[in-house]
Amino acid sequence: MSKTLDLVKNTTHRVAPNPKVGCLILKNEKIIGSGVTQPPGGNHAEIEAMNDALSHGHDLTGSTAFVTLEPCSHFGRTPPCSDALIKAGIKTVVVGCLDPNPLVQGQGIAKLKAAGIEVITGVLEQEARESNLGFLTRMEKGRPWTRMKTAASLDGKTALHNGKSQWITGAAARHDGHLWRARAGAILTGIGTVLDDDPQLNVRGVEVATQPLRVIVDSKLQISLHAKILAGGGSLVVCAVEDSLKIQALRQAGTEVICLPNAKGKVDLPALMQELGRRQINELHIEAGSKLNGSLIREHCVDELLLYVAPKLLGDARGLFDLDILESLDGATNLSFHEVTQIGEDLRILARFNPPQ
Repeated sequence: MSKTLDLVKNTTHRVAPNPKVGCLILKNEKIIGSGVTQPPGGNHAEIEAMNDALSHGHDLTGSTAFVTLEPCSHFGRTPPCSDALIKAGIKTVVVGCLDPNPLVQGQGIAKLKAAGIEVITGVLEQEARESNLGFLTRMEKGRPWTRMKTAASLDGKTALHNGKSQWITGAAARHDGHLWRARAGAILTGIGTVLDDDPQLNVRGVEVATQPLRVIVDSKLQISLHAKILAGGGSLVVCAVEDSLKIQALRQAGTEVICLPNAKGKVDLPALMQELGRRQINELHIEAGSKLNGSLIREHCVDELLLYVAPKLLGDARGLFDLDILESLDGATNLSFHEVTQIGEDLRILARFNPPQ
């Protein structure tokens, strides 16, 4: 199962809205086939692994399939993998974690067992869940796994007072940031960042089949029709005002606009997360300024912090998050370090927000 999970870790293509799944097939204690889920419309991991084995002349009868996620049992873009495993004469199926998708949710396991196949579940279950955080979060909570990326100096500053921030981190960290963008189904930013920096906010220097959806939180519809982030389509502006003329102009220019106001006249951020989940976004990558970052954290819309720390001191400059002033440490937002890695001359920290008490 560990080797099967490695297949998922090493895959570079985005398969959303499908889960990322790996499959290895063993016979006589030797690996005879391997595969990972292909982009939507392509084969699932089980089919890829069986085809790999058959292409090398192996007989699948009596073999064991290791799969990181429960085989599907329904017709979607492709036929059920559980049916294919049964037809191939697989003897045993070892599963990392169950699929919470209501269309599967144990039915794949039940179908395999009903056909006389031995099924073993929960092998390296936590690691298997880790490999599919986006898909599992969307199935269980109705929203994407949200990752907030930011870069700062060693004293926690993201830009000088005049707004200059290029570049706090080195080239290796910036390239690594594009790798994280590439795995996300959508990239989110705020109107402040668009007005200050006019970013493209797309994936560069990394080969992708399709660019992520670019989402702009813009309560008052201040965005220019000529903003770089709107170029080429694939952008969604989320507002809180019904400015019909501006909305019509944006839509005529090829930009989608939706209005999600809350009681304060701002964008309803939790509702936006649910909307992105409805659009089958598994992973959301956030690159915003301190105000929107703070709002997203306060609204419990962030799962993970992706922070690049440069070995520099900037002194009195702009900070990471605009959060409430605390009178007691008891009110601090607590995170847990998940991973710390050196990327070039900088540190990459992955820290996860602890569930609210």
